[in-house]
Amino acid sequence: MKLIEDWEVALRVIEKIEKAGFEAVIVGGAVRDYLLKRNIHDVDVATNALPEEIKQIFSSTVDVGIEHGTVVVLDEGKPIEVTTYRTDGTYRDYRRPEEVTFVRELPQDLERRDFTINAMAFTKDGDIIDLFGGKEDLKKGIIRAVGDANSRFREDALRMLRAVRFSAQLGFSIEEGTMKAIQKDSDLIEFIAKERIHMELSKIFVADYVYLGIKNLIECELANFLPGNFEKHLEEWKNFKAYLPEIGWAYLALLNRDDVTTIWNFYKNSNKEKNFAKKVIQAYEQLLSRWNEYDYFSNDLMILETAYDFAQWQGIDVPFSKDMIAKVKENLPIQSMDDFALNGNLLMKWSE
Repeated sequence: MKLIEDWEVALRVIEKIEKAGFEAVIVGGAVRDYLLKRNIHDVDVATNALPEEIKQIFSSTVDVGIEHGTVVVLDEGKPIEVTTYRTDGTYRDYRRPEEVTFVRELPQDLERRDFTINAMAFTKDGDIIDLFGGKEDLKKGIIRAVGDANSRFREDALRMLRAVRFSAQLGFSIEEGTMKAIQKDSDLIEFIAKERIHMELSKIFVADYVYLGIKNLIECELANFLPGNFEKHLEEWKNFKAYLPEIGWAYLALLNRDDVTTIWNFYKNSNKEKNFAKKVIQAYEQLLSRWNEYDYFSNDLMILETAYDFAQWQGIDVPFSKDMIAKVKENLPIQSMDDFALNGNLLMKWSE
């Protein structure tokens, strides 16, 4: 598998840390995605060196979370986050620990992580350190909490929603004990900042298995505490597929048109997301009667194509193919607002 540049940079950082007499490994989602042969995004390094020791090894660093042990190393041309092994103290508000303690042993660091598939480490020599059965769970296609599931979720309740998100991204099931733990503690999601919930749902909307994610959201009972009537509209998510999160938010707004204000207020959506949803829903509703030339002219291609997708996902038979939308727009007699100065009567005709 061809590795991304960040992975190679991380290995060079690890090599320098080891030459200084410490140990370091790649950890977290990058290891999981490496084993799954998926695209690797963020590559994080963990080490038994303390933050001040890392700053002595490298000439160019930035303190981004030094109180939690994280320093960004810039020496190798691309930024790499390096975090000291740690254990977390007592958690407050089911969100963040009161304090962290730096440790020198990797197992202590890995056992505090959320799920077994995210609790593996990769050494410079290519060995996988797997203390909790992460590789086996990857083979089985399951999301399983590290150690006691309820303890993990009471440390950070957002982990319950992360389990759903990973199921949507990977097509994995949630292991029975982990599922029961989420059901038991599902009400703790109310302690989590809405912005963090928004971020997780945004990732679900662009995942490969959105319908599975929505099903698990319902089965986990998290949907009971999140606006969106997910259980009522479950089957309407069956064919949903999006490449941008705002498409998911617009579709959620469409499914909840009678109470869309609750959606926007709860999830703290941006004006960009709300304006996009408004335009798409208007185009969708106009499509149900019939688009005219002015509809094609006044809406961006993305708005029209998304509205078309909404109709398809809703099981509505549209009497033309999606690729016809771009062709119609290209053949409009007026392509810009400047053209209206030449033929203002045409706008009136389109509006009739």
